[in-house]
Amino acid sequence: MATGTPGTTTSRFERIDTMTDHAAPELAARAAEQHVVVIGGGTGGLIAARECARVGMRVTLLEAADALGGSIRSVELDGVMIDAGAESFATRGGHVHALVAELGLSDQVVAPQGGGAWLSGIPDAPDAPLPKGGILGIPANPFADDVRRIIGWRGAWRAYVDRLRPPLTIGHERSLGKLVRSRMGARVHDRLVAPVTAGVYSALPDDVDTEIAAPGLSTALTRTGSLSGAVATLLAERRGASAEGKAPGSAVLGLVGGMGRLVAALHAELDTYGVEVRTETRATSLRRDGAGWVVACETTAEDPDSVDDEADAVADEALHATGIVVATPEPAARALLESSVSGLGPAGEAPEIEIVSLLLDAPALDAAPRGSGVLTVPGSHIAKALTHSTAKWGWVRAAAGDRHVVRVSFGTQGEPAATAALDDDAAAQLALTQASALLGIELTPQQLVAAHRGRFVQAQPSSLIGAAERRTAARDVVRKIPGLAVVGAWMAGTGLAQVIPDAVAESDRLRSGLLWGENERG
Repeated sequence: MATGTPGTTTSRFERIDTMTDHAAPELAARAAEQHVVVIGGGTGGLIAARECARVGMRVTLLEAADALGGSIRSVELDGVMIDAGAESFATRGGHVHALVAELGLSDQVVAPQGGGAWLSGIPDAPDAPLPKGGILGIPANPFADDVRRIIGWRGAWRAYVDRLRPPLTIGHERSLGKLVRSRMGARVHDRLVAPVTAGVYSALPDDVDTEIAAPGLSTALTRTGSLSGAVATLLAERRGASAEGKAPGSAVLGLVGGMGRLVAALHAELDTYGVEVRTETRATSLRRDGAGWVVACETTAEDPDSVDDEADAVADEALHATGIVVATPEPAARALLESSVSGLGPAGEAPEIEIVSLLLDAPALDAAPRGSGVLTVPGSHIAKALTHSTAKWGWVRAAAGDRHVVRVSFGTQGEPAATAALDDDAAAQLALTQASALLGIELTPQQLVAAHRGRFVQAQPSSLIGAAERRTAARDVVRKIPGLAVVGAWMAGTGLAQVIPDAVAESDRLRSGLLWGENERG
């Protein structure tokens, strides 16, 4: 059973250093007898493999793709290395920053630049910067110039009614959308909050759980008597915590050279521990075998020297393990678990998100006309959001020279990506058209130097109403199965700040069960 703060690397395994000379060899021998197979080479799988290997267990990691990292991917566009997937990590909890430090990357941590994001698609109004002084788009002062520019005088006065209405009972309104509409009106909801939740959570406000997305907001609302007052209170508390050094100044941070460096560092550490890492190896089934497990897998290996028309040779193999960590996206995880685990409950929606990265020779973008990027009012554009990477990250700007990198995102909950049925060239052209509209700059096909399309299966956001209960119920079922752990965003919630501590805690629980016969929650 884990000790210390849940979700940290503190565990009972720290007692190894204080064991007697007799106990330590016994534990090492027990660990060496274990074989843990980790299925999935995203961040959750890499962390799980690391945690099991570092106590002496034999670990094999299987990844179906040709590279590790999952939603963290680095690609090269005409000599410029960029993030094609996740480009930053949330600072909340400090878990990711702690891992970065352990991996020796602290001096590579950078904060975003380029100013704030803009809003596009505001009804009957030009694009404008996203107002400052808000939480999830909810303004502390509806009459502030940057707020009124978007919601108008009519919206500002309607939002002011919030201060005249009686406060809500704590927990009375779980839906963020319903809360905002009832307190501050449709314009605040549609023009400020909906673009933020769609961009951050790929969900509309009505589906977002208020307390999960904005912890403390309901309590502050009851205490202050208004939603705008609650936002002002929480912002003041955050500023105070930051001033005291209790919280970082930026909500997100990145790494010079891209988040792919985190994956590379974890991979290098796995090599040090002797972990067998197999890419292009797909687990096809999973079943119990007495007290252990059998993983059937297939490896597709392309032989460049083969003269056979069928260059791909598929090799089937069965791996025997004492412990299993399933670290794939939800659809693949459920397919593997269905024969061994019952009662997982309904599956969460797992939409495919596409990010099209464009390298542009467009001097008109030198002035960063839309700051670090653009969020869109739902329904106003085909694209969900745009990031101007060379404006947001200094290291990308240095690498790109006099060219620019923009990333255009498509797809959200309940809405497939508009690029899904297109080939790569057509997807790049659609992204270019959307980038031109969102940036307010005419971009021509001749300015497109290179493009990359990344496709990702997004886990159901943890902020959705009911998502936490579904995850808890599924995890309770998994934890009753000896020798099994399931990690990743569909169990932990989206984002490295949730995936990493969860993978550490679940790996600790698994290895405790294997070494000491425990099957506790940790």
